[in-house]
Amino acid sequence: MGKNSAAHPGQTSYVKKNEGISDAVLKKRGFRYLLKNNIGFFYILPWLIGFAVFKLYPFASSFYYSFTDYDLFKDIISFIGLDNYKQIVETAKIRKAFHVTFRYAFMTVPLKLAFALFIAYILNFKIKGVNLFRTMYYIPSILGGSVAIAVLWKFLFQTDGLINQILSNLRITGPNWLGDSHYSLLVVSLLRVWQFGSPMVIFLAALKSVPTDLYEAASIDGAGKTRQFLKITIPLITPVIFYNLVTQLCQAFQEFNGPYIITNGGPLGSTTLISLLVYQNAFKTYQMGFASAISWLLFLIVMTLTIISFMSQKYWVYYSDEDGR
Repeated sequence: MGKNSAAHPGQTSYVKKNEGISDAVLKKRGFRYLLKNNIGFFYILPWLIGFAVFKLYPFASSFYYSFTDYDLFKDIISFIGLDNYKQIVETAKIRKAFHVTFRYAFMTVPLKLAFALFIAYILNFKIKGVNLFRTMYYIPSILGGSVAIAVLWKFLFQTDGLINQILSNLRITGPNWLGDSHYSLLVVSLLRVWQFGSPMVIFLAALKSVPTDLYEAASIDGAGKTRQFLKITIPLITPVIFYNLVTQLCQAFQEFNGPYIITNGGPLGSTTLISLLVYQNAFKTYQMGFASAISWLLFLIVMTLTIISFMSQKYWVYYSDEDGR
């Protein structure tokens, strides 16, 4: 009992040392201790605040608004349950927009990835001035998403635009690219395919990581360039293909600038993507609750496709560290 009740020598000296120190000084020292041992948290605190205010709160509030009748310029918010989602299913215009969005995504993503991989494969060769070519091919990814390029794209494909002028010189009558529903989605899709620079750079880095001794061994065995590409290059870069596939798929479902500026969703709704419907309902008719419901339905679709992609990777994605397991 006496041993347990006796104070530790170091504890006794610490108590004597801090006798007479005011509470303000102790609080100041406590703050310094907290700052010193949590300096990393304080560094990321601005990001955490921005994430909570501009990401997490809108994300959670939009989920609540999707079950309400909420006008942007009215203070009254009426809870209506699943009525917004029922209206989405029953509205033909919205069903068509989802159909157009799926067509747009599944047309642009494969074309963009295939073109990016093709250009990356060419730029992987050791040729004179290759760095200049790499820079030139990357520029569209920087400029492609801007409003100015979308406006330029619109002028290129007008009835009297540059594309039809070139076709006219070749004695070919160019169609009404932007006014014909058979061609309008193609024009908008080509703009996104043209923005292949970002996945191209990622593909180029992956191609450089493929061991050259595998190509040398395949050449000795008599395999040509095409067979080497299909049997060596493609399997070894499948993780990068998978990454580009998921990221580009998510971006395609959220595309807005091109369809809005070039065709404004027309003609006859042939280029009206879900993102345009969200904008129109939220900021033109001010039906914020209905727009939130459309956004959440789009979120569920993208999440489902992403989960399916992750589940399918075990059948076609090759990871080099799996051999050692």
